[in-house]
Amino acid sequence: MKGIKNLTEGPILKQLFALAMPIMATSFIQMAYSLTDMAWVGRLGSEAIAAVGSVGLLTWMTTSLALLNKVGSEVSVGQSIGMKDETAARCFATHNLTLSLIISLVWASVLFAFSVPIVGFYELKSHIAQDAINYLRIVSSAFPFVFMSTAATGIFNASGRSKIPFTINGIGLVINMVLDPLFIFVFDWKTDGAAWATWIAQACVFTSFVYQLKYKQILWDNFCFFGKLKKPYTKRIIQIGLPVATLNTLFAFVNMFLGRTASTVGGHLGLMAMTTSGQIEAITWNTSQGFSTALSAFVAQNYAARKIERVMKALKSTLYMTFFFGIVCTFLFIFCGNNIFAIFVPEREAYEVGGLALRIDGYSQLFMMLEITLQGVFYGMGRTIPPAIISISCNYLRIPMALLFVSFGWGLSGIWWTICLTSILKGIIILVWFVAIKRKTLDKT
Repeated sequence: MKGIKNLTEGPILKQLFALAMPIMATSFIQMAYSLTDMAWVGRLGSEAIAAVGSVGLLTWMTTSLALLNKVGSEVSVGQSIGMKDETAARCFATHNLTLSLIISLVWASVLFAFSVPIVGFYELKSHIAQDAINYLRIVSSAFPFVFMSTAATGIFNASGRSKIPFTINGIGLVINMVLDPLFIFVFDWKTDGAAWATWIAQACVFTSFVYQLKYKQILWDNFCFFGKLKKPYTKRIIQIGLPVATLNTLFAFVNMFLGRTASTVGGHLGLMAMTTSGQIEAITWNTSQGFSTALSAFVAQNYAARKIERVMKALKSTLYMTFFFGIVCTFLFIFCGNNIFAIFVPEREAYEVGGLALRIDGYSQLFMMLEITLQGVFYGMGRTIPPAIISISCNYLRIPMALLFVSFGWGLSGIWWTICLTSILKGIIILVWFVAIKRKTLDKT
């Protein structure tokens, strides 16, 4: 197949690194969009960053929905490549892009039309809420670019060409980094400026993906970007991607509730601490997610080719790497929480509240990375439901736990401990579930 790498043969560790490094770098680049906005907007004050942070939970929900076609692409296209079925790989790629466009248009329209009541959920001061509404309306109009770029990233990852999304997203980040200070301070557009910088960067990223797939034809000749949806392909994509999108979207709903609770307990500082600490924690999340995505693509091809020994060796190598990184991040969060948070929000009161959130969260980093790494194996096998069950049940446990801990008089610490303890629980449960699957299925193959 033109431009596609075969992952069913060759050195495992080398292939994992070749796949994972660009994927991790791409994840960091996507995270850097938000961190760049936070860093510049943070210079406007904690109220401005609270406005952007409230919308950040909605953009998180957006990327969660986009996972339907990212994971759908990585698994359906990857397994088709593993079975050496080029026709199916092309059809799955086209279907994922078409579905992502349809879903994104509906979602963006809903957020734009109902931006006022959505932002009102956080009960912010009127001037902070208005900044948030304006920011949401601008960035939501760019969501079709985000959805289709995410699906295209999944297609390239499944094809073993993860360096291409890295390069494209890197260009987008540079554009965003240049435009942020220009729009925010020079043009004096404040939070609106951050939104427009992100809008333009995302449009450029999508245009680059179109060029690679449609005009440069790097994967297939005469690739059809959009097409009429056919039931067998659509059904398979939804079966694979919907559980992942659902668990992440419901996770975002939980965090919206926790964000409102944090706002009620600690005012705009509470909301700011939760959203910004979440962006900082994305450093560890995206690292493990990068390895997990690479593992998913690797497992998809090898599982379809029935090379189970390669699957298990890849998992062990990935666990070693994520464990080492998790130890480092645990140490930094626990002992340097205030200093890390102060990089983004230099106000003393703000970074003390945020630093506490990072310190408590530090105790769960290894378990979080274990959960995400094992998700990659489940996804590559096409078993996306078990991780969804674990994630949804434990994440929704956070609501009663947070209310209970706050009622104990723990304040914001109660919310931070809720997040920490449930993350630990998710890591333990998915490990037990995987061991059971391994004994029943993989060891007998």
